[in-house]
Amino acid sequence: MGQWTTLTSHDGFAVPAWQAAPDAAARGAIVVLQEIFGVNAHIRAVVDRLAARGWWAIAPATFERVRPGVDLGYSASDVAVGRALKAQVEQLPAPGVLADIQAAIDHAASASGAKVGIVGFCWGGLLAWRAAALCSGLSAAVPYYGGGMTSAAEIARQPRVPVLAHFGRRDKHIPLSGVQQLAAAHPEAEVHLYDADHGFNCDLRASYDEASAVRARDRTLAFFGGHLR
Repeated sequence: MGQWTTLTSHDGFAVPAWQAAPDAAARGAIVVLQEIFGVNAHIRAVVDRLAARGWWAIAPATFERVRPGVDLGYSASDVAVGRALKAQVEQLPAPGVLADIQAAIDHAASASGAKVGIVGFCWGGLLAWRAAALCSGLSAAVPYYGGGMTSAAEIARQPRVPVLAHFGRRDKHIPLSGVQQLAAAHPEAEVHLYDADHGFNCDLRASYDEASAVRARDRTLAFFGGHLR
């Protein structure tokens, strides 16, 4: 269903992105932010499934500024590569990859003619949280198990749009105490915990939890349905 396109950021940088459009008028537009594994089969499938449900969707390649064409699996070596690439992107001078996310938001609004939301997974969840505070043109944000989101610096951010956040109780990468601190600091955000591990939404990973993934998906789509009308 989807296909590759190229976005242009404000500084002229070209960003590949996987996009898919529904058959009828879009219910809204959703920017999908990758994990540390690139715009791989899972992220492309997320985009395609959203389009099949009536949403216009796009996933920008947020590693592109440090390495083109990243498409990783989930082995230990893939994780190591992804973490190293994430560290490189995080060290880019401001606005860094947020410029590419803004390009995706702008393109989504123009191409769909609809309001734009953003959803991200792991590192993408962290970026979705930042975008909610720093990017323009958004109407809602949904971070899934955003790695680093519960640090003091990230909790201090003030999102400018409604936020729905998903976390796993058994996530060893994100302490439950941090999730509780985030929720306490942002009563305006909707924060949900699931009896699941990190990466519970990805059906290509050993940590996939179908019941949690379906419940989080239903909440996410209802949330977007309410805010992107």
